[in-house]
Amino acid sequence: MEERFKQGMMEYNENCAQWENTGNLSKEVRDMIIPVILCGGSGTRLWPKSRKWFPKQFMPLVNKKSMLQDTVLRVKELGIENSPIFLTNQDHKFLIMSQMSEIGLDDIGKILIEPEGRSTAPALAVAALEAQKDYKVPILLVLPADHYLEGIDNFKKAIRYGVSEAKRGRLITFGVVPSSPETGYGYIKKGNKISQDVYYVEKFVEKPKKEIAEEYVKSGEYFWNSGMFLFRADSYLSELKECSPEIYDKAREAWEKAKRNKSFLTLDKDAFMSCPEDSIDYAVMEKTKNAVVIPLECKWNDVGSWHSLWDIGEKDENGNVFKGDVVDIDTSGCYVDAQDILVGTLGIEDEVVVVTKDAILVAKKDRIQEVKKIVKKLREQNKEQALHHRRVYRPWGSYETLEMGERYQVKRIIVNPGSILSLQKHFHRSEHWVVVQGTGKVTRDDEEILLSENQYVYLPLGCVHRIENPGKIPLVFIEVQVGSYLGEDDIVRLQDVYGRNSSN
Repeated sequence: MEERFKQGMMEYNENCAQWENTGNLSKEVRDMIIPVILCGGSGTRLWPKSRKWFPKQFMPLVNKKSMLQDTVLRVKELGIENSPIFLTNQDHKFLIMSQMSEIGLDDIGKILIEPEGRSTAPALAVAALEAQKDYKVPILLVLPADHYLEGIDNFKKAIRYGVSEAKRGRLITFGVVPSSPETGYGYIKKGNKISQDVYYVEKFVEKPKKEIAEEYVKSGEYFWNSGMFLFRADSYLSELKECSPEIYDKAREAWEKAKRNKSFLTLDKDAFMSCPEDSIDYAVMEKTKNAVVIPLECKWNDVGSWHSLWDIGEKDENGNVFKGDVVDIDTSGCYVDAQDILVGTLGIEDEVVVVTKDAILVAKKDRIQEVKKIVKKLREQNKEQALHHRRVYRPWGSYETLEMGERYQVKRIIVNPGSILSLQKHFHRSEHWVVVQGTGKVTRDDEEILLSENQYVYLPLGCVHRIENPGKIPLVFIEVQVGSYLGEDDIVRLQDVYGRNSSN
């Protein structure tokens, strides 16, 4: 491995020199850049749309693509063809696969699964170790999956400068040139200038109060902390080992003991849970002498709240951003998302109204950062609206609860083409399946039954059953459950192509 690294560094230096002389990012250098996509967050400040099992990064909040899909397509627009490394959790791994398939990404790359989030420093250590295993001198381009960015040419320019600095072993963070004194972002103060548009990092600053943010912007010495980074994998690991050795040791142990299954790498739980929780900012960037910041001039937003979506949304003559079916009178400065139901507004100003099928949020725009308090209260009360929507996504498709009463429940189930549910049985309920679209192949004990539209099957309590979609279009069927207990944990899986052993 050491010899391969030396050879890679020689090629790397030659290609960087070629890039510096021509001004273009050569294919050889692009081939060394490995996108690392951070997509494990819960996005509580965008409740009720964003929830634990289906958070904001998987939603089409800005356009028709999800935030994750936009991030990956942005990487492709940069000319980077290497498959990404995704950092996520157990709940979201199949969502990633499904959404990448939707945008035609056949080679899914690697999905690194954290038993529990320990912030970015340990996660990026694992990504760096995995990249080193597969590439000679990998350069990691670290991107959160929930950012909005306009100005791809300026981003390319910043990355070109970053590659040159990464060659020298420096760790690069991209600082967005602020357009206003935002209090919802952290800031980076630039230090001494190294070269054109490259500065040492003097310090990181937490989200400031309004007056301080105004001073920062006026001084011209501060940038918004974008949370995007670029560095050689070996450089990051070396700095992490020096600055935060316990994080390095535990992250390496979790990676070495990880379980591998096709595209998935599940980190060892005991080792990873014993790893200190810390961000790359605090664990490395504030301690190392090799941290640099490169200014990024573009329209950027971390889409951290409903106010963020109002900021970047298309406004009417009264400063409103409306999505869906909205009838408004004397309404100004509002954000209304009414894609699930008609909403009428009358005489309101600077409010946020978000409607889903099972929850409604009404809040003052200047307090929207506090939405996570509602989520905390919902969790304390064991409300399911804190965790998932009425439509729940599974690796084979999704289901939506249409009606629930005493001893019965009605669901609408969608099975993707070529997908199959687990072979299972229930101890507390029987089920009736009625196909309304597509074709389903049903296993019921020793029988195989082919169902098409307007046909049904009865599954008595205790029978072994499954359904698969052998067709080219989604299979949609209505499931009526009847029994004394209808919880999702009344599933005994006998066989599952997705390797699940719980009710997900």
